[in-house]
Amino acid sequence: MQFSEILPTLPVIDHLAAIQLFDGVTLVAQIDNKPGSAGSVRVYHALLQEFAEINTAAAAKGLQLYAEHTTDARAFPGKHPNIDRLLVLLADASGSKKLTGKLIVH
Repeated sequence: MQFSEILPTLPVIDHLAAIQLFDGVTLVAQIDNKPGSAGSVRVYHALLQEFAEINTAAAAKGLQLYAEHTTDARAFPGKHPNIDRLLVLLADASGSKKLTGKLIVH
């Protein structure tokens, strides 16, 4: 399936302004719900609903959800930072790396 086919199957995010991601207490990213990043907000929101955190299992699922964009991110590191973040978590051999999320509501 293509990302454009997967996206409508994910929970709606109309109530969200952004998602903040933390490594411990350190804010590492904020993904705003706006054109160009709303799809990532939808993916990360779905992952946080299912896994409660972004860990290795969540990263693996997220990479599946991003579909063809994951292939592009692997080919062009830095082009898709929200996917790159999942690739880094998946590459953690210990599986101990994780991010927590905070939903910012409108």
